[in-house]
Amino acid sequence: MSNSWTEILAPIKNSEYFTTLWQKVKAEYATTIVFPPKNQVFRALELTGFDDVKVVIIGQDPYHNDGQANGLCFSVSESVSIPPSLKNIFIELKNDLGIERTKKELDDWGKQGVLLLNATLTVKAHDPNSHKDIGWEKFTNFIIKEISDKKEHVVFVLWGAFAQKKEEFIDSSRHFVIKAPHPSPFSAHKGFFGSAPFSKINNYLISKGLMPINW
Repeated sequence: MSNSWTEILAPIKNSEYFTTLWQKVKAEYATTIVFPPKNQVFRALELTGFDDVKVVIIGQDPYHNDGQANGLCFSVSESVSIPPSLKNIFIELKNDLGIERTKKELDDWGKQGVLLLNATLTVKAHDPNSHKDIGWEKFTNFIIKEISDKKEHVVFVLWGAFAQKKEEFIDSSRHFVIKAPHPSPFSAHKGFFGSAPFSKINNYLISKGLMPINW
C-alpha cells in the first residue's frame, strides 16, 4: 500500500492485536476457501492512498460467492454477474447524474480518491459475515477515525444501519456525512432510490475546491 498508509497504520499494524488478527487470517486462508484472494485483502488501501482520500464508502464484508470479491466494497470482477446492490447503485447513478455505468469493477473510483472500505476485509466462501468476529473491525474503525481526525472535507457515505454505526468515529463538523438506506433489494425502495448521493458528493467536493469524481 502507499507510503502514506504505512505511516498512518504503523501504530495498529505494529500492535499485538494486529499480529494476532493476521495469524487468524492466515490460518483461515491455509485451511479453507476465503475471499477475496489473499493478495487483494488490502486492495482498497492500495488503490486509494491516505493523502488522496476524498470519499469513503463503507460496506459490511466481501461478497462470498466464487469470483466476486476483489477487495473493494460493492465492486465485483467483470467475469461475474452484477449483484443486486451494485445494480441498484448503478440505477441510482443513472437517475442522479444520467450516467449509465456498465463496468462492475470500481477501480476507477478508487484511483480518484473514493476509498471503498469493507468493515470486515475477508469472508469464508459461501458463508456471509463469517469473519465478522475475527477482529477486522478494530482495524477498519481505526482507519475511519484516522481519516476523520487527520483530514478535512471528506465525504463519508453510510448506506444502511450497519454502516451508519460508524458515524461515531466521524467528526461531522469537519466532514460531510451522507446517510441513506442500503442499496440492497430489501431496502433500496425505502429511501436509497432518490437520495442522489453522487451529485451530493460532487457538489460538496466542488464547494471545497476539490475535483469532483468522474463516476
